[in-house]
Amino acid sequence: MDLVKVDLATHKTEAGEDYFKINPRGYVPALEIDGEVHTEVAALIQYLAERAPQAKLLPATGTKERIRVNQWLAFVASELHKTFSPWLFHAEAASSTKEAVRAKLAVRFAELDALFATRPYLTGDTFTVADAYAFTIINWSNFLKVDLEPYPHLSAFMVRVAARPKVRKALRAEKLVAAA
Repeated sequence: MDLVKVDLATHKTEAGEDYFKINPRGYVPALEIDGEVHTEVAALIQYLAERAPQAKLLPATGTKERIRVNQWLAFVASELHKTFSPWLFHAEAASSTKEAVRAKLAVRFAELDALFATRPYLTGDTFTVADAYAFTIINWSNFLKVDLEPYPHLSAFMVRVAARPKVRKALRAEKLVAAA
């Protein structure tokens, strides 16, 4: 697989191509498999996890553990990802909209804080693709000035995930942390 960076401000690839021609929705990620472009984070991370079963990021198909992961993937996609974006990323969004979004996120963060008071990861003791997706989206709080201080267990989850070697490597690659 080749990685192609996309400037989301201009929707141009590194080579200057119009990203809307690759993905008409204009958002990332997109993954081309055998000439067909696939989108939607929850679907893509499941596909990638299935290609590397040794990483144990996704329980076996048909298990109750798998449905738990799928539930959390849907929650992150619908309740966090689509709440943050596009509303908090666009300066032209009305302040009343941004206030409503922040209030909804506060409810979801309180729910997660209570959950993480009882377990280290979304589904229990095991890190999964759902945790990776949640971390990525919740990490947007840093750029959008959404305070996580009222949620100590959620904050501890973020620290725990950020300390994982592969996560640190990804954060460095995305220039979200300084190279050590």
